[in-house]
Amino acid sequence: MAREGPNPYSHLLSDIKIGNDSFKFYNPLGLKDNRYERLPFSIRVLLESSLRNCDNFQVKEDDVNNILDWEKMQNDTKGVEVAFRPARVILQDFTGVPAVVDFAAMRDAVKELGGDPKDINPICPADLVIDHSVQVEFSRTSSALQKNQELEFERNYERFVFLKWGAQALKNMLIVPPGSGIVHQVNLEYLARVVFNDDKLLFPDSLVGTDSHTTMINGLGVVGWGVGGIEAEAVMLGQAVSMVLPKVVGYYITGVLSPFATSTDVVLTITKHLRQEGVVGKFVEFYGPGVQQLSLADRATISNMCPEYGATIGFFPVDDTTVKYLRQSGREESKIAQIEAYLKAVKMYRDFSDASQDPVFSEVVTLDLAEVVPSLSGPKRPHDRVSVSSMKEDFHQCLGNKVGFKGFGLPADEHDKTVPFIYEGQEYTLKHGSVVIAAITSCTNTSNPSVMLGAGLLAKNAIEAGLTVAPYIKTSLSPGSGVVTHYLQHSGVTPYLSKLGFDIVGYGCMTCIGNSGPLPESIVEAIETNDLVCCGVLSGNRNFEGRIHPNTRANYLASPLLVIAYAIAGKMDIDFEKEPIGYNGDGHEVCLRDIWPQRADIQLVEQEHVVPAMFKEVYSRITTGNDRWNKLEAPEGMLYPWDSKSTYIKNPPFFEGMTKDLPAIKAIENAHVLLNLGDSVTTDHISPAGSISRTSPAARYLAARGLTPRDFNSYGSRRGNDAVMARGTFANIRLVNKFIGKAGPRTIHIPSGELLDVFDAAERYREGGHPVIILAGKEYGSGSSRDWAAKGPFLLGVRAVIAESYERIHRSNLVGMGIIPMQFLEGQTAESLRLTGRETFTIKLPQDLKTGMVIPVHLGDGRSFEALLRFDTEVELTYFRHGGILNYMIRKMIM
Repeated sequence: MAREGPNPYSHLLSDIKIGNDSFKFYNPLGLKDNRYERLPFSIRVLLESSLRNCDNFQVKEDDVNNILDWEKMQNDTKGVEVAFRPARVILQDFTGVPAVVDFAAMRDAVKELGGDPKDINPICPADLVIDHSVQVEFSRTSSALQKNQELEFERNYERFVFLKWGAQALKNMLIVPPGSGIVHQVNLEYLARVVFNDDKLLFPDSLVGTDSHTTMINGLGVVGWGVGGIEAEAVMLGQAVSMVLPKVVGYYITGVLSPFATSTDVVLTITKHLRQEGVVGKFVEFYGPGVQQLSLADRATISNMCPEYGATIGFFPVDDTTVKYLRQSGREESKIAQIEAYLKAVKMYRDFSDASQDPVFSEVVTLDLAEVVPSLSGPKRPHDRVSVSSMKEDFHQCLGNKVGFKGFGLPADEHDKTVPFIYEGQEYTLKHGSVVIAAITSCTNTSNPSVMLGAGLLAKNAIEAGLTVAPYIKTSLSPGSGVVTHYLQHSGVTPYLSKLGFDIVGYGCMTCIGNSGPLPESIVEAIETNDLVCCGVLSGNRNFEGRIHPNTRANYLASPLLVIAYAIAGKMDIDFEKEPIGYNGDGHEVCLRDIWPQRADIQLVEQEHVVPAMFKEVYSRITTGNDRWNKLEAPEGMLYPWDSKSTYIKNPPFFEGMTKDLPAIKAIENAHVLLNLGDSVTTDHISPAGSISRTSPAARYLAARGLTPRDFNSYGSRRGNDAVMARGTFANIRLVNKFIGKAGPRTIHIPSGELLDVFDAAERYREGGHPVIILAGKEYGSGSSRDWAAKGPFLLGVRAVIAESYERIHRSNLVGMGIIPMQFLEGQTAESLRLTGRETFTIKLPQDLKTGMVIPVHLGDGRSFEALLRFDTEVELTYFRHGGILNYMIRKMIM
């Protein structure tokens, strides 16, 4: 079996003296290869990692050569796979809990096998920020923050106790308590290293994260993107990520931003532009003289929206502006000196005014900042940008357009409908376009002092002009970190925000992920009874239909300033150029232009009130600043004492029956087909997500344990319980199974012919001693790479998948769980082979497995066909022989 070997590039290890200290680093310039300086800066980070980690097992010399040959590889339409070892991992609590559960379970397994449990820790540094659990139950009151946090702890007590155990028991893993901020902003302000110093070895910071908006860190010059849980756990355990060497789109920025435009307007413009250009699977790297006009926070805002324009990363190389931000955010001067000296030594430090530093790009697109105008995006997608000047007309068109991303299909005679309702004893009116939620929320903008202080100044001007926000509108402010609260208070704008209803309601990812809390019953009744298209306006990054709140059919992304403006107006269908935003106490008109702060004024306030001391104060107590967290009593010790009564945290069965010795490869004998699927079955169809249906197997499991439907919570909150997640696998109501012929989470138990929920059928097969497989069409597992899309099928007893093609990461995740990915030969499908799915399948694997093997599949009716085994690398074969990546790591630890 292949093993790690010595690094063939150890001769590149060089010395550098910074201040009074000496350091070492792998110097790519030592290759003396003129291709290096033609590489995009983001690709240089991949190259350095490959040079430093080359062992000819996980990372091979071919990877180094392929990355160096990046420019020529642009013509390879199939793509070239390379291995990449990120420097660290970042997680949020929804996706982080299963990772900590797996580490706890691995410790149990190691002890069972005679090893030392304390050896099981993340090898690669990992940070987990608890930020997805708080909801806007209370708002428009000074006590909202306290009340929402109390409810957060009440609802998530079991999860928080478990995570606090992890914070104490696991080494090389930092767990940031709830109430600290949004993971991406905490990453930006505190966790990011920019350059690692690992025992005097310097190298670029890089990461993968279990949240799609991990890309926000690209604004700080750090390469990082979102991955699924299994991939993140693999990296935590020291494994490399397999990735297609990406094309890199150069985004050339020129010009100067209008004094009335904000960074949010820039990002919404770029999001629409790049979505139209088509950058899925590509890196985007920003350059040009206009980049110097963008603050670090502006860049982070643009990078944050990377998933919305579809790229893998949206990268700004480190420059003087980055260093200025590091100083402003309280980083130590010695650390800043290391960052600057090292990146200059390896030519990864950028001067955007120097065109001679411009690398080669796959393609180039341009933007003149002067063309950016105040904008929103909506009503259903983040890349459907609308200029503020066109908003009224666009909304009215959407009302009548056929149902779709830009349409609600309402007949013309209903467009002017008005509906009275009573709120707190007073009558108000709702209509199509009425704002019922206005939230300054999400990592996208709350990291950016210019728009947050701009919102505060707008609120001050509005209050002084005599304007108010209608009391029935659910307004909220959820800062991305405690630093934001400091500079809002220090600048004196907090009281004005509160007077408009924008009290601080929590620190976390709230309205943007649907944690918006309830609306008043009278509003809900008016909306539902009259089929109103009411609106949410938020400073977030996603506004997909049904995401923000079930009763806001139209949702618009906007800058924090525009969130306040539309809240004051009370409606989205307003032309601010021609109509007043409201009236003062004397009945006089007030226009938006009368109260809008200019960019230069905002910058003056930012320079005065955003200071390093704020960052140092907040982050000096980052792990101890939450009294509720401090008072939580978590178990002590290396091993977690699993509570069999818990419905949130459960010891998973991944390592049951595991032995020290490598198991023999077992044949799959007379397997039944659990599901017969078509093309483009996504991880959304497979992985449990959203609320738990009252008629589902998961609901029956919870009800049997004494829970009522109001306590079911969501699959996201119960990702630490494999019994719930297994029952939610393939439970998507839009899943189309050929056995059934219509959408629904059900299948046929072939031996009995009964129609059952997927989990119940899998259990019936297990009880009968029958293995199961899945048949699928093209692009199986496309979409976001979620860990439970592989873990769930494993728990259902799925031994193999036979598909026409796979999404790359999901195929890798199947291997990581010990499931065999097989592929029909070119030109063949289940239909062409006349497979009904009612046959039994026998798959005998040779003991000397090799990559690219074609093996026979025997059917119970005497027929057979050949299929390709999709083990694509030696590393994947190693994982499979061990029964999965976690099993491999356990044996590696105890050998």
